[in-house]
Amino acid sequence: MRGVFATAALLAGVQAAIDPIVIKGQKFFHKTSGEQFFMKGVAYQQEISSNSTQTATDSINITDPLADPTSCKRDIEYLKKLTTNTIRVYAIDPTKDHKDCMSALADAGIYVVADLSEPGLSINRNDPGWTVELYERYTSVVDELMKYDNTLGFFAGNEVSNEANNTVASAFVKAAVRDTKAYIKSKNYREVGVGYATNDDAAIRENMANYFDCGNTEDAIDFWGYNIYSWCGDSSFQQSGYDVQTKNFEKYNVPVFFAEYGCNTPRPRKFTEVGALYGSQMTDVWSGGIVYMYFEEENKFGLASVSGGKVETNEDFDNLSKQIAKATPSGVKMNAYNPSNTAAAACPKVTAGTWEAESDPLPPTANAQLCSCMMETLSCQVANSTSEDDFGAMFGTICGLKDGEYCAGINKNATSGPYGVYGMCAPKEQLSFVVNAYGKAVSGGCNFKGKATTKAAVASPTGSGCAALLKDAGADGTGTVSGAAKATGSSAGGAKGSQGAASGLSAPQFSSGVFGLSLYVVGAVASGMAMILL
Repeated sequence: MRGVFATAALLAGVQAAIDPIVIKGQKFFHKTSGEQFFMKGVAYQQEISSNSTQTATDSINITDPLADPTSCKRDIEYLKKLTTNTIRVYAIDPTKDHKDCMSALADAGIYVVADLSEPGLSINRNDPGWTVELYERYTSVVDELMKYDNTLGFFAGNEVSNEANNTVASAFVKAAVRDTKAYIKSKNYREVGVGYATNDDAAIRENMANYFDCGNTEDAIDFWGYNIYSWCGDSSFQQSGYDVQTKNFEKYNVPVFFAEYGCNTPRPRKFTEVGALYGSQMTDVWSGGIVYMYFEEENKFGLASVSGGKVETNEDFDNLSKQIAKATPSGVKMNAYNPSNTAAAACPKVTAGTWEAESDPLPPTANAQLCSCMMETLSCQVANSTSEDDFGAMFGTICGLKDGEYCAGINKNATSGPYGVYGMCAPKEQLSFVVNAYGKAVSGGCNFKGKATTKAAVASPTGSGCAALLKDAGADGTGTVSGAAKATGSSAGGAKGSQGAASGLSAPQFSSGVFGLSLYVVGAVASGMAMILL
């Protein structure tokens, strides 16, 4: 029997030294001891800002903070001086080994909240989408970090919608929350929350919080992170607006915490907000917070400078150390806590110029199997020799015809809908669906000067589950596909960060049809028309 238990522990890949964190109502608790958990956190990632550059289209090399055990163990000693019990990391490489660092963090009593995206592979606020490629990125991070008991939770997005004119992007982030939660459940992992981190924008913050919390529990966030920098210098609970935010969230039904805080104007930072955050005025509502950030870089938010492998702390570090040492939040035992605020928020109504994302339906589930099944049925596909540089013109031409009729199956207009079920497929797969629809309707339409080619279609793909998936999708791709997400074996693929159909097919709209046309599409029509041979 001893060998069986040893094997089970090895397969789990976890340490027995730390008590996992669970969620009950509006609070975090230690699973075994039942003590309430308040984050005393520090953002911990070098050479990357707060992962909110959602306009990036190219992959950016990242320094994985959990994959370098030497640096990790060096910095843990300084994090302990700040009584840190949580770090936030913004991007990891899931192909690397994180065991040594995660184990060292666990031994120090430090948990990890991890963002699931990476720069260049995230939901773009200006051209949002939830795709198979993103799903595979998210689930690979989940698979890697679920090996460790000190993984506290995941962020499905960070400041993606940051103004009223890009709130449509929130629909795709909420779809990411839904699919990530479903994936965790399907893998029989322990319960770990999936949340979102928002900026502090007065025009949208109430709608944002309500949108991500409303509707079915399976679709909603498990916790809410707030990036807030309103307490600057010698401020106060009232002057900073902390009083208003505390009032706003007092009836929220999931945990809320500061996912980033620490205004750096003026500097050195005094961190007097720590006393308020962990004091009696806030601890009934807030579960602590995460200071931005450990490493001193060009943005001047660091607590320490690292050079030649040596750490030099600064006055910000000293001031935070003094303030956090005095923070002794008073909590409640899990078994004595009976949440009174269990109702989800009401979904915000779509209003032009105020809030653009519909709460129901959400964008389709990312399902690579459906994409693969669809590709088998096409008698016209994009030629393998076609460059992605030509995709935009081809999309623009076909989608600009007949009010976007041929492109309904890839529509991702989150306001007017309906969504196309293939809008989550790879660019080449989406374009193949579109040229096939055009080719069937127009004699000789499958050509595009050799950029599309005919093939023998399979009327009924034999792949497991294909018949049911395609039936749900409908011939024009505007149906509703049920079932869990699948992310294995996408047949066409596409370069990381490639735009393809993702280039602006959602807003702003220039047609009254079901398919929203963008400036990108309208501009591409002229060049694409030359490709059509009638």
